Amino acid sequence: MQLAMIGLGRMGGNMTERLIRDKHQVVVFDRSPEAIQKYAKLGAIGASSPADIVAKLSAPRVAWIMVPAGKPVDDTIVALLPGLSKGDVIIDGGNSNFHDSMRRASDLAPKGIHFVDSGTSGGIWGLENGYCLMIGASDEAFALCEPIFKSLTPPDGYGHMGPPGSGHYVKMIHNGIEYGALQAYAEGYEILHASKDFKLDLHQIAKVWNHGSVVRSWLNELAELAFAHDPNLDQLKGFVEDSGEGRWTVQEAIDLDVPAPVITLSLLARLRSRQADSFSAKVIAALRNEFGGHAVKKA
Repeated sequence: MQLAMIGLGRMGGNMTERLIRDKHQVVVFDRSPEAIQKYAKLGAIGASSPADIVAKLSAPRVAWIMVPAGKPVDDTIVALLPGLSKGDVIIDGGNSNFHDSMRRASDLAPKGIHFVDSGTSGGIWGLENGYCLMIGASDEAFALCEPIFKSLTPPDGYGHMGPPGSGHYVKMIHNGIEYGALQAYAEGYEILHASKDFKLDLHQIAKVWNHGSVVRSWLNELAELAFAHDPNLDQLKGFVEDSGEGRWTVQEAIDLDVPAPVITLSLLARLRSRQADSFSAKVIAALRNEFGGHAVKKA
């Protein structure tokens, strides 16, 4: 079927390529002319602006947005709206807050335009392996766009979570779980790496764990790859960003009175990773020195 892809970064670009491979007609737009040209060479139809995107689509039009969460999504919707009509669909496949997705759906509904939120997981591996799509949509919009979802995912890799907003809600919790899982692997491997009794090969351990172990997983397969490339991770800094969804998950847990200590602490560990020299740690060292005369290390 025909659709537009707006935003041709690592995710949007690979999704476009996968859709082209499955014979969809994809109109593409990005702020980078080079990105548009790249996918035009693969068979996409380049557009020069949001208005040009709409002009190149036939009704019912489907426009998939893959831009950063927040204002960029709202700005893109505003730019598309003048050319859209009743029955058209806007899909947000980025990491938007589910509250924003519910608002956008509510704002578009009086115009007869469907808003679909697709929580999208799979990263840079999605091109070959397929993506996992958690979709919030009306029944009508989901049915219209289902051929797209089928092309982007492996078998059973997509599902209709509920009304608009539910897709991004499920993806938010998905990412919260991811935070906790990553932190557990990180702490385990750090203990192994720090062992004073044994000089352990982390790549070998990861490889063994990926065959029959209870802790085998795709994340651990990626750990095996990472340790193969850089056994002690000497080429990396321990600075960990977050996309916001971990924070939103923790806030939702608080709002619902649900204890989520693992996810919460994994988020706080990411914040700690960004401090080259923690001031709070300095305070603790200073106080221990004051009350107990414990040794401190001078800067």
